[in-house]
Amino acid sequence: MAGGGGRPCSPQQALLGMVAIMAVVVEARQGAPGGARAAPEEDQLSVGFFRKNVVYGNIRRAENVYVKMFTNSPTLVCMDLSLSQEEIIDPKYSWTGPDGRNLEGQGYANLAGSGELVLLGFQESMSGSYTCALSHRIIETSAQEEIDVTDTYRFMVYAYREANHVYQVSVRFTAKGCELAANARFVEELKKIMENLISDVACRVERLSHRCHSLEAPHRGSPSELFITFQVNPFAPGWEDLCGRLPQDCEDATNQRAQQARERIGEFFRKQTYALKHQFQTVPTIHYVEGSFSVTPIDSCRPGFGRNSNTHRSCAGCCVVCSPGTYSPDSAGSCRLCVGRRTAGYGAKSCP
Repeated sequence: MAGGGGRPCSPQQALLGMVAIMAVVVEARQGAPGGARAAPEEDQLSVGFFRKNVVYGNIRRAENVYVKMFTNSPTLVCMDLSLSQEEIIDPKYSWTGPDGRNLEGQGYANLAGSGELVLLGFQESMSGSYTCALSHRIIETSAQEEIDVTDTYRFMVYAYREANHVYQVSVRFTAKGCELAANARFVEELKKIMENLISDVACRVERLSHRCHSLEAPHRGSPSELFITFQVNPFAPGWEDLCGRLPQDCEDATNQRAQQARERIGEFFRKQTYALKHQFQTVPTIHYVEGSFSVTPIDSCRPGFGRNSNTHRSCAGCCVVCSPGTYSPDSAGSCRLCVGRRTAGYGAKSCP
């Protein structure tokens, strides 16, 4: 610290010195109120095969439809596009939901007499197969015959979310040597300080790793450096409580929290550079390498959701609800197969 002697610091002393700097930065940040930003209204269009927010059925296959959480689905039409251009005689429509029950009278299902269905305020539990049976008559004028026909159309409707942001942080510190136990202690202390810095915005540090390398650098001999990487994740304990205070979804708020945590960590390392230049007479053995801080955004999915470009080609970048038989316990970004007992519903966060 400033005012110290000219004797070089041991790794242990350097560790204590860095912790002191960290504590000052944390204390300064704790008192700074977080900014608030009004989230823009989302365009309530869903992803899938549709024209003007209308999805027509296909008698040969199920149509995949992706609906953003808490928005209304596109209009699902109980006929194919070609049939919609023809005259239909005595049509009767019957819609059933994923549980096999008729949708007539269900509050979340807006049914029109023309066989159209809109699902209101879509949630993950509403995902599944929606089936419509269209019964109508075909009159053969040449044979003076009426034929009753029933066509069945199936729509696989999935809830999806926009990806959340996780940040991959890389940073370097000098070290006296690669075999010192002080290096691992320093990295653990750094993790604690990082977590303390961002805990009030329900973010956490995970996947922390470090490696030590000896470098050949001009005019510096062969110094050793710690290469440290970790991820900043917005799903620390308490994130669900924060989301519960919002009227609907909290994707925007979650990404704002992750961005806030990223900015705090960036400011922390900028403070290290300033402290080394102005608060130390003798540079500690373990100290931050100026300019080594870097951040890479990584898209992640909320637990219960994942991305699969093979299964969900028309929504490859979406975080789609995990289907029965799969689950996602964390923000890894994919749904895992549940071996053994099959999960009963959509959006599973664990395997029974």
